[in-house]
Amino acid sequence: MGDCESVAPQLEGEENLIAAAKHIVRALGSNKNLTKDVKKILADLGSQLSTMATIDDEGVEGLKSGIEERLSVVEEKIMSWETDESMIWDSGPDEAFEYLSAVDEARKLIQGLENRCLNGEDEKELLHRAHDVLQLAMQRLEEEFKYLLVQHRQPFEPEHMSFRSSEDDGVEVGSMVSFGDESFEESARRDSVSRTSEECIIDLINPDVVHDLKCIANSMFMSNYDHECRQAYVIVRKDALDECLFDLEIEKFSIEDVLKMEWGTLNSKIKRWVRAMKVFVRRYLASEKWLCDQIFSELGSANFVCFVEAAKAPMLQLLNFAEALSIGPHQPEKLVRFLDMYEVLADLLLDIDALFPDEAGSSVKVEYHEVLKRLADSVRATLVEFKNAVATNTSTNPFAGGGIHHLTRYVMNYLRLLVDYKDTLNLLLKNDRSVPVLLSPDSSPSTEDESTSNDFSGGVSAMTLHLQSLTSILEANLHEKSKLYRDASLQHFFLMNNIHYMAQKVKNSELRVIFGDKWIRKHNWKFQQHAMDYERATWSTILSFLKDESNSSNSSISRTLLKERLRSFYVAFEEVYRTQTAWLIPDVQLREDLRISTSLKVIQAYRTFVGRQMYLIGEKHIRYNAEEMQDYLLDLFEGSQKSLHNPHRR
Repeated sequence: MGDCESVAPQLEGEENLIAAAKHIVRALGSNKNLTKDVKKILADLGSQLSTMATIDDEGVEGLKSGIEERLSVVEEKIMSWETDESMIWDSGPDEAFEYLSAVDEARKLIQGLENRCLNGEDEKELLHRAHDVLQLAMQRLEEEFKYLLVQHRQPFEPEHMSFRSSEDDGVEVGSMVSFGDESFEESARRDSVSRTSEECIIDLINPDVVHDLKCIANSMFMSNYDHECRQAYVIVRKDALDECLFDLEIEKFSIEDVLKMEWGTLNSKIKRWVRAMKVFVRRYLASEKWLCDQIFSELGSANFVCFVEAAKAPMLQLLNFAEALSIGPHQPEKLVRFLDMYEVLADLLLDIDALFPDEAGSSVKVEYHEVLKRLADSVRATLVEFKNAVATNTSTNPFAGGGIHHLTRYVMNYLRLLVDYKDTLNLLLKNDRSVPVLLSPDSSPSTEDESTSNDFSGGVSAMTLHLQSLTSILEANLHEKSKLYRDASLQHFFLMNNIHYMAQKVKNSELRVIFGDKWIRKHNWKFQQHAMDYERATWSTILSFLKDESNSSNSSISRTLLKERLRSFYVAFEEVYRTQTAWLIPDVQLREDLRISTSLKVIQAYRTFVGRQMYLIGEKHIRYNAEEMQDYLLDLFEGSQKSLHNPHRR
């Protein structure tokens, strides 16, 4: 553009000056009073001015010819690649440099012509030709730009994530319908991906071609084809981001699709989403942002605009999945997954704010914050739903064998899982005043259950209040279930088993930190009380048969009464044996402790009675010796019913 810019103003000024001078000469020559010498001078001056005008006309023609010649050279270079199916940047750096130089020359010619260096139809035709050549060049550069982005993509291989190893093993989180079992804890365990494995900028494009991409982008922007350049970048990189989600095994679902999913399938999708989210944001989006900065760093806000436009749809796809879950039903089994999703979004919050800081990325950032808030609400709502489900769980039949109810196992395993989320739960429940004052049926205001009050000023954490509230609800429900047993001893036996299980779960896990030793001591006392109540209800009447209340040991009436009492004792003992061998104490230590306690009472009373009254009763009426009785007591609480058909054989 240099020739056009320097010569054009100069020629235009000289032309005006010559025209003005010729006008003055003509005006002076019309004066009849001029001498012959003056007239000769004016005539010579007019001739010289005419000659100068002719020379200027020839200069303009020369400039026009020079511009046309330069345009022809550019046009030839640009057009030579229109019939060539190969790619310019595959032909070597020299060809690429020459092509970009030709594009730069075309742009300068257009700028010069648009500064009205030339006039007339011929000049307009030159400008039109130059625009056509530049447009062809821009179309070619757009193709080359896309080609480099596609052909030089670096593969993204997230093998280190090992998605399928732990997700698709067929294990599902238990539901409140079945109340789960010990496997619930394993299947619902939280998922985590170490932060160090996520934070790593990777080359999404071969570094060798990044400079070429930058040169093409600069050329297109300088030629006012910035929109086409940005659009080409966004199309290619959005496809790459979509493929990344595919590699991370993230599928595209509508809200309706998510709401219709079976829990087992949905659970697996959530676990995969949690793992993929961190990798996608911290590795892939961070790397995508870095790539945009490298290519568009000299072009104003283009780097940010291109990044946002490419990343927006994939990010919204991920957020839509979380949103669909948050607006769906809040079944208790979803609580851990809601917490997983909330934690990963909260953890990535600073990353998202850094990746989408300005107005162009506000839609993504606003949606992200909104989904995070909805997940927080879902956690609180699901916890309330869980409490309601525990409180309203009813049984029509007593639990067989008086063992540990499925509800007890489910709730306590559930609480163990929540310990992993204590910081998050304390944050989300901090200002939640929904914790009711719930005392178990046999507790009093003087016990630690007072800590379940709504008074947050006592230093008790929000999570502690909620979890103690849950155990109080569970205990109240267990007391209601115990009333389904007609046998009072089995009522206490059932409560002993279940409260012991609760105490052990707290004592032998991280729950101990949440509940504290005072809660454990209280519940140890509770199950021991039920154990003593069981012994009284079962054995008090039976052992009363072995009391010696006769006044005359020699009378026939006393002998008959003693025999009848012993026979009644045997009948009652055999009935207890038949019944309580079917009862179950799953905990080995508790089972042994209760057997020993029972044996001490029963065997001591039996030995004393037989030792004192043997001479009155007679040996033939003694069905079992003390050792046999003790062995029989060891058969109790195994959950397998037995009978004493032969008094002298087991």
